[in-house]
Amino acid sequence: MRKLRPLLILTVLCSLATAFLPAARAADVVGPDAAKLKAAIDKGAAFLKASQAQDGTWTSPDQPGITAIATYALLRSGVSADDPAVQKGLKYLETLKRPDGGIYREGTFHKNYETAIALMAFQAANSKGQYDDVVKKAADSLRAVQWGTDGKTAKTEPAFGGAGYGRSQRPDLSNTTFFLEALKASGAKSDDPAIQNALVFVSRCQNLESADNTTPFAALVNDGGFYYTPAAGGSSMAGKNADGGLRSYASMTYAGLKSMIYAGLKADDPRVKAAREWIAKFYTVSENPGLDQQGIYYYYQTFGKTLSVIGDDHFTDAAGAKHDWRKDLGDKLFSLQKENGSWVNTADRWMEGDPNLTTSYALMALEFCRPAK
Repeated sequence: MRKLRPLLILTVLCSLATAFLPAARAADVVGPDAAKLKAAIDKGAAFLKASQAQDGTWTSPDQPGITAIATYALLRSGVSADDPAVQKGLKYLETLKRPDGGIYREGTFHKNYETAIALMAFQAANSKGQYDDVVKKAADSLRAVQWGTDGKTAKTEPAFGGAGYGRSQRPDLSNTTFFLEALKASGAKSDDPAIQNALVFVSRCQNLESADNTTPFAALVNDGGFYYTPAAGGSSMAGKNADGGLRSYASMTYAGLKSMIYAGLKADDPRVKAAREWIAKFYTVSENPGLDQQGIYYYYQTFGKTLSVIGDDHFTDAAGAKHDWRKDLGDKLFSLQKENGSWVNTADRWMEGDPNLTTSYALMALEFCRPAK
């Protein structure tokens, strides 16, 4: 019997190791439950397919940006480019192609926004190169509307490098973010002159006094977060302080950080460090910090894209707690999805009361909840 004891001990040890193995593996898994994620995406995609009009649009032919973003969201969700809903969306967008290469509604004040998202949709469907020419011409048209391209805006002016909309086409960080996403989708690299010029504008949207931001707003808040625009007197959707400081808020801070990374800034750059510190201080999926529930679905897709670009499975907040941000984001969106597969924001600002738009944002956000391969 004594000769059997070593074997018995070895067997017990192996059993104990095996017993703890599943737990160890579970600890390595990141992101939300895969089955729940697939179900949420499938239901959301089904809602968008069902809500599309016969002419291929969503919401209204007068809102081609929503049609473009819904088409893009379906493609990013794994829907085939040959799917009838996607094809109808793309065919409608093709009717909006303009002689300058842009893709926008005639008479629109949203040329940059509409073209940028349409470009992203065409590139997402461009598996066979069939949309190469459309994408290239659209990218060229975007470059043409960037502030400073025509030589009339000096680099020292707050508007330089940005992209915007409205009658004045005043540049803002949100439009500049879409501009950068589109150029990146078209193949532009971080050293592209248009992207480097955009970095000039993005840096001026940050509440950080530095050589890269000498605007009068930089030192008034100086918390590392971002706001809407320093141009035309400056504006923040979170409002101003009594001294005129433009308050930082989360959706623009995530957008600003992502844009800086696209432009090649590294983790040790003071602008990146300050932005990450702001995000660490206000990390949450319960609200869009600075705006509460306003623009929260825009925030969710920007949150997901930015943290995926950073490339870490976990994000450490200011208190030192590590977050599986994919799981946080996914579980939150699961809890907000309606029975019909849609999402909608009752704080209806920036059209987030439109389920076509918010469902598209939610699907874009959920795509980033898939663990990195």
